[in-house]
Amino acid sequence: MTPSVDPREEPSDMTASLVLPATTIPDPATAPGLRWGVISPGHIADQFTATMHRATVSRVVSVVSRSAERAAAFAEKHGIERPFDAVGDMLAAGGIDAVYIASPHAQHRDLARPVLEAGVPVLVEKAFTLNETQSRELLDLARERGVLAMEAMWSRFLPQYDVLRQVIAEGVLGEIVEVAADHGQAFPMDPTHRLHDPALGGGALLDLGVYPISFAQMILGDLTDLQVTGECTELGVDAYAALTARGTRGGVARLATTLHAQTANTAVVTGTQGRAQLGGPQPFYAPGDLTVTLLDGRSATVSHPADLGDGMAYEIAEAARRISAGDLESPLMSWEDTLSVMRTMDQARAALGVVYPGEEAA
Repeated sequence: MTPSVDPREEPSDMTASLVLPATTIPDPATAPGLRWGVISPGHIADQFTATMHRATVSRVVSVVSRSAERAAAFAEKHGIERPFDAVGDMLAAGGIDAVYIASPHAQHRDLARPVLEAGVPVLVEKAFTLNETQSRELLDLARERGVLAMEAMWSRFLPQYDVLRQVIAEGVLGEIVEVAADHGQAFPMDPTHRLHDPALGGGALLDLGVYPISFAQMILGDLTDLQVTGECTELGVDAYAALTARGTRGGVARLATTLHAQTANTAVVTGTQGRAQLGGPQPFYAPGDLTVTLLDGRSATVSHPADLGDGMAYEIAEAARRISAGDLESPLMSWEDTLSVMRTMDQARAALGVVYPGEEAA
């Protein structure tokens, strides 16, 4: 009779250290340089533009804001040649290869539609739209016009996410049992803030919860058998949501998001042979460390290979490569991925009773 072996006990002949695969993500500076237009020059657009100019060879050449003064100030800050106060004017002027949309979620569909109708590729901040129906509308239009449309889920394009995908594909963690992730930030009640305003697509799910949901979908596939617990604010947007679900590739997701408190902001993928953790001290969705720990005691960590402040450069570079190649989507954040994530958030909002203005008629 062969004695059983506890996988937690390190074999006596175990001398090899754990070596994680190298990232296959190229340096963003090597991607083709495109001329970009930016719509809605707020905080995220400011980070996007500064990162692009610092870490890639692409350049923002046009910016659009409903306020001409705001567009001019943004243009002056970043050395942008052409500020506009209307999307149509920017498109009519031409001279752009792609457009980045950084507005609140509720405006994504209406801002992206004319760009796609003009045959210009578009990179849209997450969440891609308010709901799956709007997302399908834009992606159908992108297919019809034959141009790229991509959700700017920046974490999907980071080097440590690439290493994690390789680790899972190679079976290093064994069979995946669970994905656990959280994203919580403290936003005091302010009816004018976009995260509290239903008219702007407010709530934790679309702005914060999209990160753990997208992460789980990347690992587990479509999320099914969704169970949701949460609460809403007095204004009717979700303030807290805890989700459990099964993945179509196997395994269970355990996810949480909130507007009320800053949580650990970590993500852990647990398998039968070990676990992988992202986050700490950096949030799991940002450039940082990936640590893999196996049941045999071996552990290894890979760190972000460049400046931690240049994380958005990787999505910019991926978009530039795909657009230059004539692709309509990226396999790192495919159209089906975007639709799957939107579908999960639709179901979670329905469970919590969150309905945005205009959705009632739809």
